[in-house]
Amino acid sequence: MKTWRSRASAIAVEACALLVLIGCVAAVRSPQARTGPAPSPAPAAAAAAPVAAVAPTISTAQDAAAAGMVEIRSLVPDIDLEIRYAGGDNFVGRPVAGYLGAACYLHRPVAQALARVERELRAQGLRLRIYDCYRPVRAVRDFVAWAADPDDQKTKPRYYPTLDKSRLLGDYISPTSGHSRGATLDLTLLEPSGEGYAPLDMGTGFDFFDELAHTDAPGASLAQRGHRQRLRAAMQREGFENYPLEWWHYTFKPEPTPRTAFDFPVR
Repeated sequence: MKTWRSRASAIAVEACALLVLIGCVAAVRSPQARTGPAPSPAPAAAAAAPVAAVAPTISTAQDAAAAGMVEIRSLVPDIDLEIRYAGGDNFVGRPVAGYLGAACYLHRPVAQALARVERELRAQGLRLRIYDCYRPVRAVRDFVAWAADPDDQKTKPRYYPTLDKSRLLGDYISPTSGHSRGATLDLTLLEPSGEGYAPLDMGTGFDFFDELAHTDAPGASLAQRGHRQRLRAAMQREGFENYPLEWWHYTFKPEPTPRTAFDFPVR
């Protein structure tokens, strides 16, 4: 009897230890901390999201060269850039702090991988349009300040029509962003249209605060999901991972500087 009780006690202790371990793992699994619209994940989506990174060290680099980054047009001179935060066509409704020009900076291996994606798509008659790449830390802070201002609602009809702005800070906009590490970008696909190119129908615009923006959102049409999957497949072949709550958001893996953010301005 004593032996049986001892074994039972040992089993109970092991079971408790296992439960504690599971709880610890669950506590650290959450979507990647970032700034920019990202709807609150459903349990299944959260499981697929990246593991949260620790607060990064902010580099003292004063420009792209010092940070080890290059401008994508140094590799693809005619790539389509529509850097939204350098102007007023974005969810803040004005140029964002740190964007002094419309440029796309990325760490060199990330830019080289993106150039390969562009070459592959051009062979298929398609192209990329880039909305954002490296994002200064000061821009992230500008997003947070905007989200905390309840009086500024001018972009609500276009970017968060079904949400109260009070839900954006925390659920959608966080104080750190993977973009600041120089390996994350936002983009879409273009198809021939007349004498130029036009965006494929992805079901939502860029930076739309809604579950419809989830890459595999069931509310998107079959054609829209097909376009999202085509973009995802092309990016995955060159080492980019999609953030599943935003069809436009990709991060190159492994990141060149996973623990370092940058704050030099985009020029």
